[in-house]
Amino acid sequence: MISRQQCRYEWQVFILAVGFLTRLPVPEDPSFTEAKLNGASRYFPLVGLLVGFLAALVYVVALAVFANGVIAVLLSMVASILITGSFHEDGFADSCDGFGGGWRSEDVLRIMKDSRIGTYGTVGLILILALKAASLGAMPSASTVCGALLWGHVFSRWVSTSYLLDLDYVRGEGKSKPLATTMPLKHWWYSGVVLIPLLFLIDVTSLGVLLIAAIGFRLGFAAYLRRRIGGYTGDALGAAQQVIEITVYFAFLL
Repeated sequence: MISRQQCRYEWQVFILAVGFLTRLPVPEDPSFTEAKLNGASRYFPLVGLLVGFLAALVYVVALAVFANGVIAVLLSMVASILITGSFHEDGFADSCDGFGGGWRSEDVLRIMKDSRIGTYGTVGLILILALKAASLGAMPSASTVCGALLWGHVFSRWVSTSYLLDLDYVRGEGKSKPLATTMPLKHWWYSGVVLIPLLFLIDVTSLGVLLIAAIGFRLGFAAYLRRRIGGYTGDALGAAQQVIEITVYFAFLL
């Protein structure tokens, strides 16, 4: 049996994760500890479920009000961006600038740290947002869009935290710095439990394609990060989240 004290502790860790990944107002933890900080990453997929649910809710309401799928998709994207404060999009843009403009690892890291956005980041951000809008807008039904949003926000955060398992953290870099630099394997598996009820929202073909694509990207990007900078950064995790999210949307189109 889990004690009330343990439940309270885990709830505080979850709230810490919500406060880190979103701009939703959360209460301060009077008993904050480094242990809670290090454990917050195991709740990232659950936070993704919250973000995905709110994005899907905005989509459904907007679709009912405007009767226009494109407007509903765009408003849903606006909602998710406002909720997260463009947290992962910022990491994606910084990664595009860093890996696109830097040759040596120290150059890549220096460019990532720069708060200004460059050409690579601008173009990359425009393209990733356009691909999200186009893929969601091309889905055949509102239920498909909602399922894709839930899967996209949950699965992408689950995969992106997997880099904490076997890669070294390079260094801190502003707001994209992860809460924890390592993660026990069992915690990562437990964090993926939230995906189980979502299995009813995806067909076997799409799930198979998604898993193959996600595993391929995860392994390839990990090898790329090792070669280019010797590990991962918070921005790199944000980039991975964005790529996996759009991969989910593509899988739902099959």
